[in-house]
Amino acid sequence: MSDKDDLIYDEDDSVEFIQNYLPQELKGKFSNDDINYIVDLIYEYYESEGLLDEENTADDSEVNIDEDELIAFVIKNAQKDGIGKFTSEEITFIVQGELEYCDSINMFD
Repeated sequence: MSDKDDLIYDEDDSVEFIQNYLPQELKGKFSNDDINYIVDLIYEYYESEGLLDEENTADDSEVNIDEDELIAFVIKNAQKDGIGKFTSEEITFIVQGELEYCDSINMFD
């Protein structure tokens, strides 16, 4: 896409994409609200790391995300908020699903 303003990120589409992305053994484990909450935490992590700041993303350089740190952040906050106890493997599938969704709408181009 030519402009980041042209992005059409849809939370409902993201949740549906992630639900379909999850492996069979995890289907039904997460409600749509659970996934929405986890995706919100993912973006909260990005923001806390400055990954959403215009000046950090303007030069088209590749952004490296510490996936282990991201997953630990999500698990810690989910437990703190009383949302659930998730394993790092479960959160990894949701993080990967969200990244795949963003890729499918060319969010990173």
